[in-house]
Amino acid sequence: MPCRRFAAALWQSTRTFIRHENKIAMYISLFDMFKIGIGPSSSHTVGPMRAARRFLFEMPEADFARIHRVEVELYGSLAHTGHGHGTDVAILLGLEGEVPDQIDTTSVPARVHAIRAAREVVLLGKRKVHFDPDRELIFNRVDLLPVHSNGMRFAAFDADNKLLAERELYSIGGGFVVDTDEAFVGSPRGVEQKVPHHFETMAELLEMAKSAGKPMHELLMANESVLHGEAETRAFITQVSAVMSECIDRGMSTEGMLPGGLKVNRRAKGIADRLRKADSHSSEGAMNWVSAYAIAVNEENAAGGRVVTAPTNGAAGVVPAVLRYYQDFRDATPEGLERFMLAAAAVGALCKRNASISGAEVGCQGEVGSAAAMAAGGLAAALGASNEQIENAAEIALEHHLGMTCDPIGGLVQIPCIERNAMGAIKAINACSLAMLGDGSHMVTLDQAIETMRRTGSDMQSKYKETSLGGLAITVSVRQVEC
Repeated sequence: MPCRRFAAALWQSTRTFIRHENKIAMYISLFDMFKIGIGPSSSHTVGPMRAARRFLFEMPEADFARIHRVEVELYGSLAHTGHGHGTDVAILLGLEGEVPDQIDTTSVPARVHAIRAAREVVLLGKRKVHFDPDRELIFNRVDLLPVHSNGMRFAAFDADNKLLAERELYSIGGGFVVDTDEAFVGSPRGVEQKVPHHFETMAELLEMAKSAGKPMHELLMANESVLHGEAETRAFITQVSAVMSECIDRGMSTEGMLPGGLKVNRRAKGIADRLRKADSHSSEGAMNWVSAYAIAVNEENAAGGRVVTAPTNGAAGVVPAVLRYYQDFRDATPEGLERFMLAAAAVGALCKRNASISGAEVGCQGEVGSAAAMAAGGLAAALGASNEQIENAAEIALEHHLGMTCDPIGGLVQIPCIERNAMGAIKAINACSLAMLGDGSHMVTLDQAIETMRRTGSDMQSKYKETSLGGLAITVSVRQVEC
């Protein structure tokens, strides 16, 4: 076994111990779980863009001023599916200093064409250097870096080809980027964040809420208020929910074919048009709209549009679809929206902390499964469920996604990803209904379901984890889809 592969295997065998030893001081905020970015992938597009910018931004100024050329090497899932996920585009834009939540998405094709034609990038918008993507952006499909499948190695050289700086960074899902040291403490920046109600499991959060005699959303808001301020937290919730809704509206008003070569036509607009003409009292009407909402978001994501990682881009349609269902079909209130987002973020944080939200690490159970759990818990909270019912709703949704592989055809976030979001949203609503029909007592806990997801992901063969080397990705060929 090559040394890098051995290192990767060794890391995976000790990863759980490291997390449990070091995670105690870390708190994953609402602001961490929901990021405004661009499609088609949080781990393969948003993360690499942030990583490329970070590599240059954190270099000493004297070294940055001497850069003559840069080299980027991609490993693991990034190498196998990077072209389909837009990783190459993200790297180019990140080197030029762009960030996912601010970039003008309409300018991307022209800018990338100009970079490739000139074989030049303007590093952080300041320093023009030679960069040939065909030679200096390397897709290494053989080796692995030790910390995570989504590994990147950045290197900068001076005019004499002397190495100025080299760094390994990892895109660990949901737009989170870590270096090797930060990976050992489970935080995107390794920053200790102290909050009044720190929890590492749902059991701890439930116990704290019970002792305080409060609904969990009050404890979660208290934590966010310490980190960001109550007014800023509410403003962020309003902003994120608005971006989610705008994404749905764009998706349901746009026609055409998705990029990438699979010749997949957008469906959300056609579905919405038919639903507007249908009997509004149809028993399945609301669920049909939920499917349309989810498909709309993920078609926007596949087209490189503006989306919210919730918790990832590949699963970005589930939470917005269920939130829009709450707003359109239930008696929504601003307070309910707040409870929804706080509970959803807490569930997502637990999935990330104690398992993974990365398809390259645990398969699609970590993406759509986590998103469905977030949406189910969020909806239950919005509808006034008890703390125990909220936990039960999230557990049911996650439990029924366990074992789901990540096997995108052609390495594109289209088939089966788009429809999986629709199914995940429907499951989330059903999970919420089942939980609220009960009294909150149940056998399997959310913590146990999350631990099962972690172990299942560890057991899963790498070909089923966002490499497009197994599952539907090889059962259905690109040529078959085109025909």
